[in-house]
Amino acid sequence: MKLSQFKFKLPEEKIALHPAKYRDESRLMVVHKSTGEIEHVMFKDILNYFDDKDVFIFNDTKVFPARLYGNKEKTGARIEVFLLRELNEELRLWDVLVDPARKIRIGNKLYFGDDDSMVAEVIDNTTSRGRTLRFLYDGPHDEFKKALYALGEPPLPPFIHRPAEPEDEERFQTIFAKNEGAVTVPAAGLHFSRELMKRMEIKGIDFAFITMHCGLGNFRDIDVEDLTKHKMDSEQMFVNAEACRIVNEAKDRGNKVCAVGTTVMRTIETAVGTDGHLKEFEGWTNKFIFPPYDFSVANAMVSNFQMPLSTMLMLKCAYGGYELIMDAYNIALKENYRFGTYGDAMLILDK
Repeated sequence: MKLSQFKFKLPEEKIALHPAKYRDESRLMVVHKSTGEIEHVMFKDILNYFDDKDVFIFNDTKVFPARLYGNKEKTGARIEVFLLRELNEELRLWDVLVDPARKIRIGNKLYFGDDDSMVAEVIDNTTSRGRTLRFLYDGPHDEFKKALYALGEPPLPPFIHRPAEPEDEERFQTIFAKNEGAVTVPAAGLHFSRELMKRMEIKGIDFAFITMHCGLGNFRDIDVEDLTKHKMDSEQMFVNAEACRIVNEAKDRGNKVCAVGTTVMRTIETAVGTDGHLKEFEGWTNKFIFPPYDFSVANAMVSNFQMPLSTMLMLKCAYGGYELIMDAYNIALKENYRFGTYGDAMLILDK
């Protein structure tokens, strides 16, 4: 497959800038792989496609407020700092992106907060935009993290062209977010409300939780036409014994196993054994899934409507079939589905 095969015209007004009023009341397109049938329902109707002992696999990563704005010493120039990950807890070292990068050099100090209460020093240049910052903070680590995060805001993706608002603190996070480490939200999980998950439990549906800390690589442009030459950024992931037990028992029974989102699908395809069973895993993955690809674990998938040329769209086409999914996207555009992180969802069923 070539990069250009995943290009389509997406009008700006089709991208959702705000979430639906209620999590489970966005729209849901249901795509049946075996027949090609497409249905249009509400997200809360997803319940109707699953039965007792079926399993949903969720990503319980938690997004932290990664976008900060500061000022450079002496010049006072405004600098955007995007926290990527903590490199050293004791030394307060963080891997970050800075913008505009050309203004920031080793030795520069950056000041954050209305009273400049948080100070960081640039100690390394790692890439053209990347830097290592050392935050100059004397208190305990948990106090430092609390103070740092108080200065940050939800890291909305680049296609949501607006500043973060108070609603984003709650809505740019799944209700089951638990393990902190993501700089963007696993979007398919945003549609699940407490009420819907309670109804799923009552119906006898089981939940398994894995963790993949979603990184900015999900939004990085692919700059090669030949997809076999593209390298994904590595993301940290964890699959525990309990998740393996729940998923493998469902597979052995012949029940449906639904991957909620592309991050879940990449995680379980990384951690699958040769026997098709999920294995415990703790580490990093840079798995890039695009057509053709044989999936081993899930036989259903929930996913949002992603951007053109994105790795998430490629994975979805690998799972649902290129022609069927691209046709479904054309229908979504005609039917005014909302695209992006805060947009509507698609359920793909094997049978």
